[in-house]
Amino acid sequence: MQNDVAHERLRALILDGTYPPGARLTELDAAAVLQMSRTPVREALRALAADGLVRPTGRGVVVAALEPDELEDAYQVRAALEALTAETAAARQRDGLIAPADLKALATLATATAQATADGHLTEAIGLNRRFHRRVAELAGNAIALETLDRVWDRIHVSTLRSLRPSDRPAQVAAQHDDLLAAIAGGRTDDAARIARLHVLDTRATR
Repeated sequence: MQNDVAHERLRALILDGTYPPGARLTELDAAAVLQMSRTPVREALRALAADGLVRPTGRGVVVAALEPDELEDAYQVRAALEALTAETAAARQRDGLIAPADLKALATLATATAQATADGHLTEAIGLNRRFHRRVAELAGNAIALETLDRVWDRIHVSTLRSLRPSDRPAQVAAQHDDLLAAIAGGRTDDAARIARLHVLDTRATR
C-alpha cells in the first residue's frame, strides 16, 4: 500500500539522519520529496507519530528525540526485551526448534559486525549490529517482542545519532556477541539472558 511505502521511506530518511531531531516536516514537503500524493504521506506521518519518531506541531511534525531520562528508560526496556528474546531463542535451540543454518547465519552476522567495526566502517557496523540483534529476536519467535524492540531501537537510534562514533571497545563488543551466540547455540537460557542484558547496558554506558 502507498501508506506503508510512504511510512517506510520517511522512516528511513529519519533513521539515516536526513531529517535529524528537531527537523520539521510538512505534508507538502514530504510529498514532494517522495513524489507521492499528500494522502499517503498524511497517513505515514500519523504512523510515525504513533511510533514516537515525530511529534505533531502547529504546522506538520517535528522529528522527536528522547530526553535524557527517557533515553535511560528506553535502554532499560531494550535490555529487558533483549534478555527475553535471547533467553527464548536459547530455549528454542535447546528444544531443537532452531535450524543449524539459522545459527550459522547469526554467526556470520557477528563476524561481519566485528570486521566492519575493526575496519572503522561506522555506518556499516551500525547496520550489521542491529541486524545481529534483530536476528536473535527473530529466532525467539515472539512477534510482539520483535515489534516492540524495533520501535525502541528506532527511538534510541534517532536520539543518539549525532553522538555516534566508532566503538572504543570493539574487542569487548565482539566478545559479547560471541558469548551470546555461544549461549544460544548451547541452549543456556540463563547465560543468554544475562549476556544480552549486560551487553545493552554496557552500550548505554558508552553513549
